[in-house]
Amino acid sequence: MDSTRSFRFFNRGPSPAARLVFFALLSLLLLFVDARYKYLESTRRVLSIVVQPLQRMTTMPGVVWQEVSGYFATQSNLIRDNAALNQQHHMDAAQLLQLQILQAENAQLRKLLEVEQRSSYPMQMAEIVYIERDIFRRKVFVNKGSNSNILAGQVVMDDTGIVGQVTRVFPWLSEVTLITDKDHAVPVQVLRTGLRAVVFGSGDISNLALRYMPISSDILPGDVLVTSGLDGTYPPGLPVAKVGKIERDAAYPFARIACTPIAGVDQQRQLLIVSGLPKLPDLPAEADSQTLEKSRKSKRRMP
Repeated sequence: MDSTRSFRFFNRGPSPAARLVFFALLSLLLLFVDARYKYLESTRRVLSIVVQPLQRMTTMPGVVWQEVSGYFATQSNLIRDNAALNQQHHMDAAQLLQLQILQAENAQLRKLLEVEQRSSYPMQMAEIVYIERDIFRRKVFVNKGSNSNILAGQVVMDDTGIVGQVTRVFPWLSEVTLITDKDHAVPVQVLRTGLRAVVFGSGDISNLALRYMPISSDILPGDVLVTSGLDGTYPPGLPVAKVGKIERDAAYPFARIACTPIAGVDQQRQLLIVSGLPKLPDLPAEADSQTLEKSRKSKRRMP
């Protein structure tokens, strides 16, 4: 009896089904009124203002995650792009350097072709392929040899002047001794006065020595020395060196004259080999010795 009374006490009001029907009808009525007369527009605005902070708080973790992931993704992309750009920069710099080298070689070849066209002697173009490993020997090797009709003694020059002389010939290579070699000498004359002399190599790539010149010789700093052509090897008039420092001491019979090579003996890679120089007659002493040797051989053959 007590339990029945307590159950009736806690179950006052409409039943759940009635409540569901009531609130459903109320919702439909509100939807109709809002759609028809827009009565709840102000209420919706107020509720949106009140709910907006809550919406921001609920969406904030996702936004923060997107920003953090986007930051790290952008950072990794920037690092990768920077590495790719650095690699491309190095490749472009290497290609630019090669282009500059090719442009310099092209300009040098044009100058050599102009010299070859102006010259009255036949010339062959050659390229340096090896250099002498001994630092005290000023020699290089070019890619022309006996198969190209290169002979020992031929002159080697660039577009500005004399570089050296062919000293040994191989089938596909030739050894060229530079004018700066300490054992090399070139007969020259002063372009300003015509004074004849001999310039010697000093072993230094940038220095030549004009020896055995009296202290009273008419020679000045800045004078240009050209080949005299008196030895039958070097054609006349080719630039060799420029006079630099001159020391005249009355205690010595000869002046000390230092010169600088005009040609790029250590700069150019393409060179010209001069051939076809007219052969000079032999010296009388050499001719007499050859005649005497021939007569001796003929006497030995006689019974």
